[in-house]
Amino acid sequence: MKTELNKWEAGSILLIDKPYGWTSFDIIRKIRKLINIRKVGHAGTLDPLATGLLIVCTGKMTKRIQEFMSLEKEYQGIFTLGATTPTYDLESSPENFTPTDNITRDFILQTAQTFIGDQLQLPPAHSAVKVKGKRLYELARAGIAVQGSPRKIRIDEFDIGKIEMPEVHFRVVCSSGTYIRSLAHDFGKALGCGAYLSALCRTRIGSYRLEDAFSLDQLEDEIRKDYNTKG
Repeated sequence: MKTELNKWEAGSILLIDKPYGWTSFDIIRKIRKLINIRKVGHAGTLDPLATGLLIVCTGKMTKRIQEFMSLEKEYQGIFTLGATTPTYDLESSPENFTPTDNITRDFILQTAQTFIGDQLQLPPAHSAVKVKGKRLYELARAGIAVQGSPRKIRIDEFDIGKIEMPEVHFRVVCSSGTYIRSLAHDFGKALGCGAYLSALCRTRIGSYRLEDAFSLDQLEDEIRKDYNTKG
């Protein structure tokens, strides 16, 4: 067992396919329990309702977390048009319903192209961004309306796929720090009908890809197999 602990403490990079409903910290707790060390961290939070690639570092590799966090990201998902939500996703209920009868595919494609390039983006009111030491979601839950500061982000690619109104399937390649929930909200505002994020999967971080990631069950099997082989 001591040999295996040294292996994880020496540092590993784990690519995890985060399941729906789990927080990023749920994944960290799970891995800490599996490998029995505390020094475990992730390189970029995924919201509980999002799935996909999460980079987890153990031991000395945690020193590289900021490096991984700075890499560009690729996402695929669905925007639902014709309503908004306070959280910009389905963690809160849709409201402000607006007809979408006049929203054409050409208009959606043209609008998507206006988001390409460098821009300033406001983080969602329900986010982990801190203002005067308090996280925005804590203030929002307390009924205190506080707006975070705009952040410089970059959208390199914004492709529209299948459209089955009110659902619009998309793929986005963007800089670190981009909130896809905010993109959904801003996209709906630009279309004039409102929108919220109804599904999201992170498919790539830099050169690391989702297809190379372990599910939690696969990871647990691999770790136990490794222990049994070398223990």
